[in-house]
Amino acid sequence: MEPPEGGGEKWFCGDCGSAIFGSNPSHNESVGIRMGTFDDDPGIRPTVRQFVAYAAVWEPLPDDGLPRFAESRHAGGARSI
Repeated sequence: MEPPEGGGEKWFCGDCGSAIFGSNPSHNESVGIRMGTFDDDPGIRPTVRQFVAYAAVWEPLPDDGLPRFAESRHAGGARSI
């Protein structure tokens, strides 16, 4: 796997091509795992909501008290909205 210059890695299933997870070396404290990879409840819950500026108008965001970010929580100057 050769990540793009300045970017993170994305891993895909060798059988079907579905996305499995992604990582970004500049934010190595977290890994994005696609929910479709789990067969059962993984036992963890979201801690933030990112990219809410792009949320579908027909799918309201839950009022769950999680911090929300219009873009990536790692973006320069990112603050919870």
